[in-house]
Amino acid sequence: EVQLVESGGGLVQAGGSLRVSCAVSGFTLAEYSIGWFRQAPGKDLEGVSCISSSDGSTYYADSVKGRFTISRDNAKNTVYLQMNSLKPEDAAVYRCAAQRGTCQTVGAPWEYDYWGQGTQVIVSS
Repeated sequence: EVQLVESGGGLVQAGGSLRVSCAVSGFTLAEYSIGWFRQAPGKDLEGVSCISSSDGSTYYADSVKGRFTISRDNAKNTVYLQMNSLKPEDAAVYRCAAQRGTCQTVGAPWEYDYWGQGTQVIVSS
């Protein structure tokens, strides 16, 4: 059974940092690109970042570039999203997703095959 389980969300002050994790099982992480998406109340699902399966290339939305870093540890079957200099507008439910093969951009939700349930990030001003 394929599973993606996010963790690490919580409450942080604006300007602070948080690292969310995505633990995967049921498939070989090295064969999949992993993306992070977020959704704030009343807003559409927004692509945040992707790390490619092939060479670990990373891609970011303009809104987070320079502040967020995606990384993967295939041995631990886990992908991380380090979020620094958080802003109130970063508050959302963060979800990871998996697509077989490479990613060359953050990508659209329909390109991903498997999804986690999400972890809540709250940023206080």
